Amino acid sequence: MDAIHEAGEWADGIVINPGAYGHYSYALRDALSSVSLPAIEVHLSNVFAREEFRYASVIAPVVIGCITGLGWRSYACALQSLIGILQDRAASQGS
Repeated sequence: MDAIHEAGEWADGIVINPGAYGHYSYALRDALSSVSLPAIEVHLSNVFAREEFRYASVIAPVVIGCITGLGWRSYACALQSLIGILQDRAASQGS
């Protein structure tokens, strides 16, 4: 939680792998929604090919997207997507 709050001071966005916390941590959800940063949820495994309880994410409503099941490439896709989203936002704001 502290790292998310600190990121609000210096970061432009967040790529987060919440692991099992994504399924039940409302504290994590609250921390993400308290900072004004776009965030992307990442899971290395395909959560939809696993147990049914893993299908639900309590942080999904407060992130801009979720990438799942691509192994380490999930991080690369998330970072590339976040950079593009930030560039689009900057262009639309005339920066």
